[in-house]
Amino acid sequence: MEKKMKHLEMIQGIINRMAGNSFALKGWTVTLTAGIFAIQGKEARTFNYMITLVPIIIFWGLDSFYLSRERAYRSLYKHVSNLDGDNIDFSMDTSIAACQNSNNKFEKCVTSPTELFFYLPVLVLVVVIIMITSFCGA
Repeated sequence: MEKKMKHLEMIQGIINRMAGNSFALKGWTVTLTAGIFAIQGKEARTFNYMITLVPIIIFWGLDSFYLSRERAYRSLYKHVSNLDGDNIDFSMDTSIAACQNSNNKFEKCVTSPTELFFYLPVLVLVVVIIMITSFCGA
């Protein structure tokens, strides 16, 4: 039983790191977006605002990747918790059949509510600002 607990603790540590990475990426998205807008000031040009789209899209992709890995390790955690104490091999391989489900796929994570409700409003706000600056002749 002690081996099982140690293995579950190892997996939980990885899950916590993935969640921490996701949180950090969201923070960097807000920081870089606000920073780019702050740097522009009165000299704002449409192209300069379009640069803001790059980190938003990159961080959305990275965050979705970390979410897919986190979900895979959650599946591994569930698999290990159902194992007998004698069958613990301390494997961290998430490519086993027990960890393969549609929720762990990158494509599914990009459109998950946790990603959409954060990155989509930021993206829409930046696009609206780009449209306003381009129509106002800035």
